[in-house]
Amino acid sequence: MKTLAAAVLSVALVGSVAAGSAPLPRLSDGHPDLNGTWDNGSGIDFLHPQHLQGGSVCVAGCPPAAQPTKVSTAPANGGRPPPNKPKYRPEFAQKVQDLDKHQVERDPVLRCQNPGLPRIGPPDKIVQIPGQFVFLYDDVSGNFFRIIPTDGRAHRTDVEETALGDSVGHWEGDTLVVEANQFNEQSWLTDNGAFHSDQLRVVERLHRTGDVIEYQAVAYDPKVLSEPWKTTPRVLHLTQVELVEAAPCVDQDLKHLVDDTHHDNPR
Repeated sequence: MKTLAAAVLSVALVGSVAAGSAPLPRLSDGHPDLNGTWDNGSGIDFLHPQHLQGGSVCVAGCPPAAQPTKVSTAPANGGRPPPNKPKYRPEFAQKVQDLDKHQVERDPVLRCQNPGLPRIGPPDKIVQIPGQFVFLYDDVSGNFFRIIPTDGRAHRTDVEETALGDSVGHWEGDTLVVEANQFNEQSWLTDNGAFHSDQLRVVERLHRTGDVIEYQAVAYDPKVLSEPWKTTPRVLHLTQVELVEAAPCVDQDLKHLVDDTHHDNPR
């Protein structure tokens, strides 16, 4: 007789194989069908800051309520890998540290601004027609969208720089590749003061297998980064839950600012 753990593992493996072996749906043009609403694991605890002991403020990934102190033999950082952060040229290290230290006060997202790329992450909903994609987002600071042509046209040169830039896409086999440029400097690459310049270029890759999409982005900004920064891979799961209008964004910075103590803010 199988143990409970073995039975659970068996079910998980069967489910994984089933998802990976499911036929890949395609549109009439032969390309994979990426249409649908996709659960990418994002949450909105970012909007509920907690005041921690010592006066600091936590806006995401906050620790549970304080428990009686006890000796712990757990590995540092709970055994998790170190944070995946961009690497900057030496002359910009101090600027990153300063923004990091004052994140609650300076973070654009906490002031209801567009998160920008690649910080906004993968889309929550994809609308696909031959020659064009529309990416829809339900983010902590509101609803956002991108229109991405895949008909071979080049980047536009007559548009203003924006937080999400100008995007064009193409297919590499069954992988959708989206390249964005023409960014302003008003967003961060990720949390903890990770600013970028107007030379930022972001390349995203989406590959569907069964009912999941594998997503990863790479940020290129040789003006401030010492090397391209590759985001942590994300897995999106097809869901029947539809998007709804985002709740009004409320400025979360100065109202909740206690002091300049650093806080963690994983995305």
